Amino acid sequence: MIDQRTAPYAAFILRITIAGLFLAALYGKFILKPISLWWNGLLKAGYPEWVLTYTLSAEFAASILLLLGVYTRWVSLYTLPMMLGATHFWMVRKNFWFVEGGWEMPFVWAVMLLAQALLGDGAFALKVPALPWERRLQKVPA
Repeated sequence: MIDQRTAPYAAFILRITIAGLFLAALYGKFILKPISLWWNGLLKAGYPEWVLTYTLSAEFAASILLLLGVYTRWVSLYTLPMMLGATHFWMVRKNFWFVEGGWEMPFVWAVMLLAQALLGDGAFALKVPALPWERRLQKVPA
């Protein structure tokens, strides 16, 4: 049974945790090491530039918009393929199935994003206008 009184706060905690993880990932890419190191490493691994651009856009969107609670469902769904791709990268490309680890974090991150998409904004989210496809769903037939 879902406790309707505390569920919005659980969604909020999950949302803030995911945003914090993405902020940490961006901090690592831009502050701790030069972004060119990450970018060139993935290009050498065979990833096209559009994948890297999508990855950065998803990380920025997830860190900022999830922190604010803006379009949480859609940002989570937008970011989900990136985390599934990272899971695939660690499992297949790095061959770290069970020996050295590495695939578990992006996999758990993907599960968290899916849970967030199902839960929605939660408490303390900024109120923003509904997206066009959401407006159709909100209309109640008379």
